[in-house]
Amino acid sequence: MPPDPADPAAPAPAVRAGDLALVAAGGAAGSLGRWGVAAALPGGAWPWATWTVNLSGALLLGLLTGALRRPGAPRWARPLLGAGVLGGWTTFSTYAVEVERLAAAGRPVLALGYAGASLAAGVLLAAAGLALSLALPRALPRALPRALPRALPRALPRRRP
Repeated sequence: MPPDPADPAAPAPAVRAGDLALVAAGGAAGSLGRWGVAAALPGGAWPWATWTVNLSGALLLGLLTGALRRPGAPRWARPLLGAGVLGGWTTFSTYAVEVERLAAAGRPVLALGYAGASLAAGVLLAAAGLALSLALPRALPRALPRALPRALPRALPRRRP
């Protein structure tokens, strides 16, 4: 019987070096993308850049979660796309700082509105992404992750048989 992950005495799962490389490469790409969005979107009272990346990230994570539930989903997709790209794309720390700055600037209603709207919209978009992914024809979610390795640089580590 496999160990219960909820048991604090259960051994931690083994971490593979290849997975760490995938997370790092994906995280770098996601973080650079987030930086690009922050540079492209205007500033102002509402933190549009963080709002955009976090909500798009929630939708994409829902889509990815549904796609990875399908049989034949590649093992590399979760560390590269989920923990890596989407982990780097989204940001809780910037969101928390922005909420605090809005409150400190004398805009507590805007701070609470931003915090609450971000949370509610993120949950709804993640659920919508999951529902959409599970409703798609079976061939599409399997074909997309399989096509991605052809687009990735050859430098990424590959699993050996």
